[in-house]
Amino acid sequence: LTHLTTYTTDSFMVLDEQARRNLEVFRGARSGTVEGSLLSVIDGTVTPAGGRLLRRWLGQPLLEVDAINRRLDAVGWFTGNHLSRRRVIEALRNVADLERLINRVRSGIATPRELITLKRSLEAVPGIIASLEGADAAALGWFTGGLRPCPEVVDLISRAVVDDPAASPSEGKVVRDGFSEELDRLRRIATDARQYLAALEQKERERTGIKSLKVGFNNVFGYYIEVSRPNLKQVPPDYVRKQTLANGERFFTAELKEYEAMILNARDRIEELETSLFRQVCQQVAAAAERILTLAGALAHLDVFSSLAETAVRYRYVRPVLDESHVIDIKQGRHPVVERSLEAGRFVPNDTYLAADDAQLIVLTGPNMSGKSTYLRQVALIVLLAQIGSFVPAESARIGIVDRIFTRIGARDDLAAGQSTFMVEMVETASILNNATPRSLIILDEIGRGTSTYDGLSIARAVAEYIHNCERVRARTVFATHYHEMVSLADYLPRVRNFNVLVKEEGGKVIFLHKIVPGGVDKSYGIHVAELAGLPRAVLERAREILAELEKNGRPAAGPVRKEMVTLQLPLFGQKSPVEEELLNLDIDGMTPLQALNRLYELKKKASERQKS
Repeated sequence: LTHLTTYTTDSFMVLDEQARRNLEVFRGARSGTVEGSLLSVIDGTVTPAGGRLLRRWLGQPLLEVDAINRRLDAVGWFTGNHLSRRRVIEALRNVADLERLINRVRSGIATPRELITLKRSLEAVPGIIASLEGADAAALGWFTGGLRPCPEVVDLISRAVVDDPAASPSEGKVVRDGFSEELDRLRRIATDARQYLAALEQKERERTGIKSLKVGFNNVFGYYIEVSRPNLKQVPPDYVRKQTLANGERFFTAELKEYEAMILNARDRIEELETSLFRQVCQQVAAAAERILTLAGALAHLDVFSSLAETAVRYRYVRPVLDESHVIDIKQGRHPVVERSLEAGRFVPNDTYLAADDAQLIVLTGPNMSGKSTYLRQVALIVLLAQIGSFVPAESARIGIVDRIFTRIGARDDLAAGQSTFMVEMVETASILNNATPRSLIILDEIGRGTSTYDGLSIARAVAEYIHNCERVRARTVFATHYHEMVSLADYLPRVRNFNVLVKEEGGKVIFLHKIVPGGVDKSYGIHVAELAGLPRAVLERAREILAELEKNGRPAAGPVRKEMVTLQLPLFGQKSPVEEELLNLDIDGMTPLQALNRLYELKKKASERQKS
């Protein structure tokens, strides 16, 4: 920590865990990792600090138009200056995690190799500054003031630490020669030991006449003079016996003992002195910590802006227009993740227009697999990208500031908390209705699918009416549904607009066009999707028979839910129907197959007559 500042959450869009999960902002739903997420598409950062900054921005989109435009100006400068962008990106590849490194230095736990990594990162800064020569001060000046080199830190580390140091001062040479006179003297003593022992060995051979005499060292006994057994009679009186061997004996002299003490003391002193000198260097580097942290922040911003610009150029993103209106107007918008998983040109872009006083709520109908969920998410993701200061995948985009993105997507239970899929759905819907404001964006992908048809339709209509009519809410909303009856909302709610996803039928085959057009539909093609999934032919044929029967006899008409429709549901508790009573009283064990079939035919006939009546 260097200092404390305050901030308010009022400056950021609320993006709760539910929205992050449903929109796959940080993790793909299928992989559970960053793969397949929005982050995986837009994150081209090359430094750890830049990656952390981008993640923080994704989790905290801005609400102030001026602050967003300041970021967009920076991204825009890099998109228009290709050569500078490429130079900055390449130079940033040489920058390690400065924030982590300098904090380890300040904490006294940095290793010599980390100090060298810090130095090499700082050495890249002048080149980065040179790459920005002539940059637009209005676009980049608000953060590039922190791009100040630290030549004295680089010089200190260069003079003090070798280029390829050991992992620890106690493990080998770390401090560079010439940095400390005392350390250099001790190193000379340790280095000269080998030469001294070779000279001593030659001198003792000449003095004693023992040609096989050896001077050696081991960690247990230290330095010694070894004489083989046949030559023991020639050993001088000043030799002191140290160790007896099978083939000879080892001795030492006063001179050898004195030199041994000097060498061993030198080695201990070298380790102690190197550790001390390294810590002093770290303390001097730590004194520049605030400057280095400021520099690290500026480099992280450069990394994010150049990365977002690279993404924008590579994937044809455009600069959005942010304002304080209640309008979201997107032309030819694309889902940033889905389009990357398809071949170039395969993704079908779509327009979106939401306005609080005109087209506040879109009811989106269409078959399964047609792209409704993709469309819902792409609207939310384009808004999210715009409010972090990124260009967006569209031909143009005007975004009236969104204070919160609400999502109700998919089926999920919470068994540990005792909540069924439908209960989780209702809890999420309740949270949306209780917290949304006219500045919010609501994305609803099916409401009421976890209960009976009429219950679900009733809840879905009531939710849509509440969002439309409640003055406290009135949020811009895209509501995807399979309840085709929902299209009648546009007949009596002035700010509801119907859209559907185009489908083409040719020769009994269904082709999904993935194009959003005005109007509603009255068909879901669910059986076609089941066929694509590989359900047995017998199941598909029976499903078509049942569907035809339901469409003929049991399908409610479009428009408000009528009381007589609701009474057609079987009650959860209460009296059994006559047909049920007869079924329960059948003696199945005593009936022949033919009798059972005849009885089933009779029951079916009774049920049909009762339904007609």
